[in-house]
Amino acid sequence: MSKSSYYQNNFIRQIIDKDLEKDATTVVRTRFPPEPNGFLHIGHAKSICLNFSIAEDYKGQCHLRFDDTNPVHESLEFIRSIKEDVQWLGFQWHGKVRYASDFFEQQYQYAIELIKKNLAYVDELSPHLIREYRGSLKVAGRNSPYRNRSIAENIKLFSKMRNGSFAEGSACLRAKINMDSSFMILRDPVLYRIKFADHHQTGGKWCIYPMYDFAHCISDALEGITHSLCTLEFQDNRRLYNWVLNNITISAHPKQYEFSRLNLEYTILSKRHLNRLVSEKIVEGWDDPRIFTLSGMRRRGYSAASIREFCRRIGVTKQDNIIEISELESCVREDLNKNAPRTMAVLDAIKILIVNLPDNYEKMLNVPNHPNNSGMGTRIIPFTKEIYIDRSDFSEEKNKNYKRLMIGKEVRLRYACVIKAESVKKDHFGNITDILCSCDINTFNKNPDDGRIVTGVIHWISYRYALSAEFRLYEPLFTSPHPWATEDIFTILNPNSIIIKQGFVESSMKNIKISLPFQFEREGYFCIDSVYSVPNKLVFNRIVRLRNTQLKKLTQFPIGHNN
Repeated sequence: MSKSSYYQNNFIRQIIDKDLEKDATTVVRTRFPPEPNGFLHIGHAKSICLNFSIAEDYKGQCHLRFDDTNPVHESLEFIRSIKEDVQWLGFQWHGKVRYASDFFEQQYQYAIELIKKNLAYVDELSPHLIREYRGSLKVAGRNSPYRNRSIAENIKLFSKMRNGSFAEGSACLRAKINMDSSFMILRDPVLYRIKFADHHQTGGKWCIYPMYDFAHCISDALEGITHSLCTLEFQDNRRLYNWVLNNITISAHPKQYEFSRLNLEYTILSKRHLNRLVSEKIVEGWDDPRIFTLSGMRRRGYSAASIREFCRRIGVTKQDNIIEISELESCVREDLNKNAPRTMAVLDAIKILIVNLPDNYEKMLNVPNHPNNSGMGTRIIPFTKEIYIDRSDFSEEKNKNYKRLMIGKEVRLRYACVIKAESVKKDHFGNITDILCSCDINTFNKNPDDGRIVTGVIHWISYRYALSAEFRLYEPLFTSPHPWATEDIFTILNPNSIIIKQGFVESSMKNIKISLPFQFEREGYFCIDSVYSVPNKLVFNRIVRLRNTQLKKLTQFPIGHNN
């Protein structure tokens, strides 16, 4: 599968082209470096597509490296899910999976080198005081009282940190840069902190762990990364990235370049917020189809191809913008329209009795699985005296603008014949239980002989052969299109983010594969839910509607509305 056309003519490609022209780069080497402290989301997909496609375009290499510097929040579960997501998207990393922890010893030695150059010191201020001493954008920072310790003392104290002689939070290693810097990142940032926690790769070997900014640039250099691509929030961090590499003895010096992160309507991509939604059980887990983790999107039925196409369309720039959710759904819909076979389902059933057919009437109809792709074959659906239609496809009241079934009006059953509603049966509460209809037996696959014009077409399922099914209809989790701008996202949760209906599907769906998406005609695109669906219980997730109409009501809510 070639993805070489994904990212043409963006500023990163222009930078790489110039580097190749002046022989600054011979082999283009990128990396995707997630922290294994959560599941990947649609924002990560943009970075994955960019890094892997750039490497592929230039016949280079892309590494998968876990920046695993904080064992407290990391787990093997997250590592497994990330590897699965990258491969599901259609990419394969070069060589083995790498970890920042592979380089813990080298990073420690580079920290010693900075101490020996009087560019790092052990600080015993509390984390609270470190923040206070750092100042603000308007107030200069103050030097720590421990800043001028001797090199020998700092080496001794740093060794004690490694040996576990300090309590957590009682000491750290800081770079000695400039507490007056206008860039907060350069005000003596912490390079190492103490954490008495076993690491998923190194076990209990270490009790000090490098900070992300220190480990990341060194890992890039040791792996020979040529172009370190990250999002704009790391723009100021580039100054520390370069400072570390400029002040240690290391041969390679990768260049960092930043691009805009993905901001998608009605979504939260912050790991902090996602963790909260999962831990407080607002959603079912990291694979809940209402959140835009890649595992949630996969479970909902989004295809990898549609996500890659979405990433291609939004492109790579340095300008932050907000992408409408309809852009993503358009990519999903276009992919499904081509590749999803058709079938019929009734989500809110009402029964029709065709009075002019014998009780045992049965006609097997051979119908196409896709109207525009004969290669998808055909299926057999039974037409019988009793059928289900959707309750919304019948109106007892006459209305000249209503195009579906009414008393005295004809409609066509999809793939079958023309029927006319004659009367209804009701229970003692006045609810319709049956619609009594007649059918024109001569209108299978053709128009009425006498020139009658039948405009409405509705879907249906044989009552005798119908399979019970549950349908899970998903709406945005938030009522605000910009949930990240709301102080408390719990005030804008959509109470109708999932609607569950009990209905029926064709008998042909009995052995449907979990991974196969399909279109329920006139209802939308669906797939089998991988969690709730079991052999004797069919549960379907709606992937996306047939048209982009679902957000009209939600956009009426103001930001901060608590419904």
